[in-house]
Amino acid sequence: MSVNICVAGVTGWTGSAIAGSVLDSSEFRLVGGVARRAEGQDVGEAIGRDACGVRISGTVEDALKAHTDVLIDYTHPSVVRDHVELALNRKVRAVIGTSGLTGEDYRELDRLALECGIGVIAAGNFSLTAALGKHFAGIAARHIPHWEIIDYAPGDKPDSPAGTTQELAEYLGTVSTNVFERPVSETHGERDARGATVGGAQVHSVRLPGYVLSFEAIFGLPNERLSIRHDAGSGAEPYVGGTLLAARRVMGIQGLTRGLDTLLFGSSK
Repeated sequence: MSVNICVAGVTGWTGSAIAGSVLDSSEFRLVGGVARRAEGQDVGEAIGRDACGVRISGTVEDALKAHTDVLIDYTHPSVVRDHVELALNRKVRAVIGTSGLTGEDYRELDRLALECGIGVIAAGNFSLTAALGKHFAGIAARHIPHWEIIDYAPGDKPDSPAGTTQELAEYLGTVSTNVFERPVSETHGERDARGATVGGAQVHSVRLPGYVLSFEAIFGLPNERLSIRHDAGSGAEPYVGGTLLAARRVMGIQGLTRGLDTLLFGSSK
């Protein structure tokens, strides 16, 4: 049987690419799409394809009136938690590609998903190469106790750090303890110049035109350093495969799973 999918943010950069792949798939079936400004349009026509017979809804609540197995959300940090809570309360599983949720948000979604007996998978980045970058950084953190992270994104990105970087920083903090030769609290001058402390590491967010999404985990030892960097291109294709992998796997789990790397390599704990 095919998995019934609803895509929130269906006309967006990533959402439209995912919707197109779902329409082409024999494993998945597109039953809904959400895009407030395109409400009432056919999904296929709205993303530049032939009509597919699926009407775009203005709200997740309206879209989930169709029988849905998995809600895939690529919308905005201000609304994604509400979307997922609505889905879970209707016994609809969720895959979260939207960044900007906090650790408390994830804890509450995990609690609700367990209470409902279904699954949620969230990742700051569903790209295979980004997942590998996070995995390799975790290996480095086991052996090198000093690291900082630089987070690059376009100037108009609303959340800082990006979800990919926040996920990476929090993950590294579970792998090992980051050691500071001089505590950040002892900074002379502008404390904020040392970045934000996330997961025990300093994170520096660069927001400038010309960047898509990138992260760089920098590890240092006396007289040597290691840099693990991931750079995204301008297309959404890298995120499609990982998102659909999550849509497949979420059917068989309960509670919240964070990170594509967890699906690929298992938990580090």
